[in-house]
Amino acid sequence: MLLGNTAAEYLLCNSRCCCFLPKNPEILATPAANRPNTPVKSNPRSGPVSEHERSSPGEGGGPAIMQAPGCRMNLAAVLNGLLVSVVAALLWKYVKLSEHAGLLEEELLLTRQSQELSQMHTDRICRFDYLCYSTEAEEFVFFHSNSSVMLPNLGPRRFQPALLDLSSVEDHNTQYFNFLELPAAALKFMPKPVFVPDVALILNRFNPDNLMHVFHDDLLPIFYTMGQYSDLDEEARLVFMEGWSEGPHFQLYRLLSSKQPLLKEQLRNFGKLLCFTKSYVGLSKMTTWYQYGFVQPQGPKANILVSGNEIRQFAAFLAEKLNVTAEGQPEEGDGYIVVFSRSLNRLILNEAELILALVQEYQMRVVTVSLEEQSIADIIRTISRASMLVSMHGAQLVTSLFLPRGAAVVELFPYGVNPEHYAPYRTLASLPGMDLQYVAWRNTMEENSVAFPERTWDQGGIAHLEKEEQERIVKSKEVPRHLCCRNPEWLFRIYQDTKVDIASLMDTLRQGLTSKPGPKKSRPASTVHPGRVREPKCQTSVQAANEAKLTVSWQIPWNLKYLKVREVKYEVWIQEQGENTYMPYILPHQNYTFSENIKPFTTYLVWVRCIFNKTLLGPFADVLMCRT
Repeated sequence: MLLGNTAAEYLLCNSRCCCFLPKNPEILATPAANRPNTPVKSNPRSGPVSEHERSSPGEGGGPAIMQAPGCRMNLAAVLNGLLVSVVAALLWKYVKLSEHAGLLEEELLLTRQSQELSQMHTDRICRFDYLCYSTEAEEFVFFHSNSSVMLPNLGPRRFQPALLDLSSVEDHNTQYFNFLELPAAALKFMPKPVFVPDVALILNRFNPDNLMHVFHDDLLPIFYTMGQYSDLDEEARLVFMEGWSEGPHFQLYRLLSSKQPLLKEQLRNFGKLLCFTKSYVGLSKMTTWYQYGFVQPQGPKANILVSGNEIRQFAAFLAEKLNVTAEGQPEEGDGYIVVFSRSLNRLILNEAELILALVQEYQMRVVTVSLEEQSIADIIRTISRASMLVSMHGAQLVTSLFLPRGAAVVELFPYGVNPEHYAPYRTLASLPGMDLQYVAWRNTMEENSVAFPERTWDQGGIAHLEKEEQERIVKSKEVPRHLCCRNPEWLFRIYQDTKVDIASLMDTLRQGLTSKPGPKKSRPASTVHPGRVREPKCQTSVQAANEAKLTVSWQIPWNLKYLKVREVKYEVWIQEQGENTYMPYILPHQNYTFSENIKPFTTYLVWVRCIFNKTLLGPFADVLMCRT
């Protein structure tokens, strides 16, 4: 939609920017009011300066030289004057040092606030009315007027280091987003803006050539970000600003909206100044479970917020969009095994022998699939009813999220690669609610590996390295922990072809699989958390001068009477008032009398909560104050 500059200026005078920050999930998990007391270290700050301390030389505290009549100097007066002068100088020096210390502390406090703010950008999503993009400058522009609203108004703090992350990969400096600011009056001197009437979700895809990144970093976060905001419906427009071309999996992005996604390079076709009537910028990170090793060696995220239930909900949505939804649930004993076949690199050299061994071991048919030869829809259709998925380590294993409950994931690792160090698919399989079995097998026989040192570096070649470094890598037995992304030893080992030792693999499968893999009719394990225990009470008694008892009782959580729970336990924390430590107890019943370490005439703080099945924690009840 093309408007004249006067009309455009009128619209852009009502520009808005509102940014959202989800509450800290760790704080939500354990409210401060429900935590045992812990020592709080206050920031030491300079105290108020007294009037005496503020005085400077010459302001009542300066030296006074007195003379006797006849201009003869009195020795006592001289000494007194010198003493006052020294004291004044010391006071002046003290005041200056205090002021300097105060300034340093203020700078330190600002630095801490800045660091706290810099972490907030990783969780921020912003909604804009009339956010514009200059295709010439390749910059986003926010036009200001007296009617503009910007909440929160961060000022220059939004550059520390950015307003938000454009992708779901946390705090990666290639994914930062910010905008330039201009007064709305500047539109008189700019090209006529073209307005996009669709509600837009503006983001970066992290690596659209890699299937793991497509699912983990893009599709899942987009799906759940759109679910958080009602106007990001199937009519919303996805706008990809990272600069990549469509990539091999672009059809998957098309499934999330009825509108064709826009690439950064396509924005030039609309004009020099493009304005989004309403847009959301950034992605939720709540559905990601893995970090790739940009700051520390790769591994599961420290605080995983997604469960298998959300993953399976997304998988069902995508399967329906691809029209590959299985008719009915697969029957027990009616499964088959899927082997991912690779034709370009990281090959299974004895694939036919492996298939025959799997058929004999599990009395199931084996089906092979290949990303190079089949569509992603056909692969998902096949995997969605399989009993087991077998594959060399690689991005294709992310399709295990389409496996039915009860199926098994078998990940094969080349020589020198420790499965404990590379675990995105083990982490996925182990999420509560995924209900998948997982087994990793590692080739420990170097003679069963074929490396390719003459290939390009990104395919595992090491010919470009110094001879000594090449020799070291070839002789190494295991890739050490490392950061992403171009570690030559990791690439050299992971791109090896492998002859699978069948006997070793079968032993690993027999030991690792707790039950016969296959689709199960059993309902998924409950992830319902208990409510607060009700009516917590405490009673105390003093038995002797150094002996006392503390009895704590409570009623079951209200929701427990409507649930079938395999195991119910209660956790009690007892802390002596004024102390920094507490004693935790796990109890099977609803009342207990404590006597050990309970002292007479002492106040204790007591917290109680319920636990289902050892891992599902309820909230603490209000703290009890019990005096013996």
